[in-house]
Amino acid sequence: MRLPRQLPRFSAAEMLFSAKCFGAAMLAMAVASWAGLPRPFWALMTTYIVANPLAGAVRSKAVFRLLGTLLGCAATLLLVPALVDAPELLTLALALWVALCLFVSLLDRTPRSYLFMLAGYSAALIGFPSVGAPLGVFDTASARVQEIAIGIVCGTLVHSLVWPVGMAPTLVGLVDRTLADAAAWLRGMVQPAPSAAVGRQAARRKLAGDISQLRVMATHVPFDTSHLKWTASAVRALQHEVAALTPFASAVDDRLQALRDADGRLPADVERTVGEVLARLADNGRTAPGTAPAPLPDAERAALHAAARSLGDTTPHADAWTQALRTGLAVRLEALIDAWAACVRLRQQIDAGLAGRPVPLSAAAGRSGPAAREVLHRDVGMAAWSALAAALAICLCSAFWILTGWPGGAAMAMMAAVFCSFFAGMDDPAPSIYAFLKVLLLSLPLAALYVLVLMPLVVDLTTLALVCAPAFLVLGVYLGRPATFMKAMALLLSGVIGTLSLHDTGQADFASFLNAMIGQVLGVAAAAVVTALVRSVSADWGARRIQRMTWRELGRLPRQADDAQARLHAARVLDRIGLLAPRIAQAGGTVDGVNADDALVDLRIGTDLHALRRHAALLPGRLGPDILAQVARLFREHPAGLTTGQAAQDRPALADGIDQALRALLPTEAAASPAAQVEDRRALLAALVGLRRNLYPTRPWTAAPSTTEEAFA
Repeated sequence: MRLPRQLPRFSAAEMLFSAKCFGAAMLAMAVASWAGLPRPFWALMTTYIVANPLAGAVRSKAVFRLLGTLLGCAATLLLVPALVDAPELLTLALALWVALCLFVSLLDRTPRSYLFMLAGYSAALIGFPSVGAPLGVFDTASARVQEIAIGIVCGTLVHSLVWPVGMAPTLVGLVDRTLADAAAWLRGMVQPAPSAAVGRQAARRKLAGDISQLRVMATHVPFDTSHLKWTASAVRALQHEVAALTPFASAVDDRLQALRDADGRLPADVERTVGEVLARLADNGRTAPGTAPAPLPDAERAALHAAARSLGDTTPHADAWTQALRTGLAVRLEALIDAWAACVRLRQQIDAGLAGRPVPLSAAAGRSGPAAREVLHRDVGMAAWSALAAALAICLCSAFWILTGWPGGAAMAMMAAVFCSFFAGMDDPAPSIYAFLKVLLLSLPLAALYVLVLMPLVVDLTTLALVCAPAFLVLGVYLGRPATFMKAMALLLSGVIGTLSLHDTGQADFASFLNAMIGQVLGVAAAAVVTALVRSVSADWGARRIQRMTWRELGRLPRQADDAQARLHAARVLDRIGLLAPRIAQAGGTVDGVNADDALVDLRIGTDLHALRRHAALLPGRLGPDILAQVARLFREHPAGLTTGQAAQDRPALADGIDQALRALLPTEAAASPAAQVEDRRALLAALVGLRRNLYPTRPWTAAPSTTEEAFA
């Protein structure tokens, strides 16, 4: 017997969100109608565009949308009057403006990118309908700005004042999940079982995604309605500290694996000491949800440092390579302890800020870090290619409009601009645009019902609310769900409200409705076709491109290395790891020459190169600069399809040079009486061990000088 399908269930939070969206929409409609604006549905539509379950996201999006609208309006007022007598040049100018704004927006992967994207297609939304009536372009632009501003203000007021939902639980939950994923990675490092290795791999990938998500979400923090906005500096500092922690944790994991491979198991003292240190750090991060972990007392932190340092003490019967591995492990473990302590301290400062207490950033916990715009991966080439595809789609739609003289051609060009911009951040935007087009077609009967049947019956705001409530309240619930957001937006914004905003609803007829809807459908279809032919790339191609950009950056690092660049590089590679994982999964789980774990190798290499550059003067002759030059050449000439370890196999002279440098440093205290110089030698040794492991993981250690001793000469 077939059971009846259950009715959808809506949570109280989802229903409240939908009710607030509807209330803001009706308020905006009332204000715009009272002001006598020609298309009040633009104000109504804007309230839904800026809507978000989190009040802080609504406020930030409102600011970005208002600024973007003003910028797009200014561009329209400059272009349309100047080029109205040459429609071909005007459409080309509008297409190039959309392309320029889209290019800039794709280079800023934070929510701020919405400002630039909107500045582009707002000019298209205002400019193309004004081509037929250029004398009224100022009135049209002014009306659009006023309508959008009313929608922004009404939406922001309602979501900020009526049971506002702060970002604190969501963001604090993400912070705690980030620390928990880091703790899970640490906890599994000393476990040799294959299942533990799989768990560590999953935790590493989750951590990279957490960091990127946290960095993007933090853009909204200064706009939040709670005390969270006072913790913005602590949240930014925490992002940088977790990013800085990752290469140290990865290096510890790798050094443990190297010691395990040498003897089949970890030495007993290493397993005991590292296990105790990592367990203490992991337990320190294990707290109740929403509760900050307690900071490590100074005495306990010093004890953990002493335990880590003891791993590098000279061990009887240990060969030089094992001793180097142990020293490298000790140095990276000490750095991991400090980075973890800084993360915990910053997590406590976030709690203090939420409680309304001051958030002072100490020098240890709040080290300066790069801004999000410098950290997040940027692909200038793909941004330019996406901009070109958008300009081409707009020009083709405009050419069809000009040649045919079709009244609905303006809507076609407008939709091409919107949809080429909206999905440009994807590797292959075409499937998403086609899915949006399918939902848009399904919404046509509902749009026709509203425009042709129901709206002519509306006589006041009360009847408008009664007419709109059934569809708007139900679709508003789905608009607040991430899983159904795109479909709900297509039905509500592009289908119903979008159609209403294109018409003077008091004088709408079947012919104007049909022209507008055909224009919308053809514009979306044109965006999909042009994108598929010109711009779409596969997930594996995108993954390889991201990996190649990391290699090119590593090829430049030896000439640019310093402390600030080290933190910048670590954060950017982590962001790329977060981008690689879904692309590899989409490509079937494997991409030739690309692996998310290989990106961790590149991350460790970057950290080691920075340390080598800082301390290269401690090596004899030009050995340090020569190693740096060889590594730079390796990455500049890195062949596609090979991992870094495979590419290095054809450069045995580099391995011999690293071995020569290691022999010059062992033991680390040799000829080094000042304590500072001892620490510098230990840091340099750890960097060289890291390079040796990352570039030549299977090559035997050269215990004695060879005939290639002067390989760099």
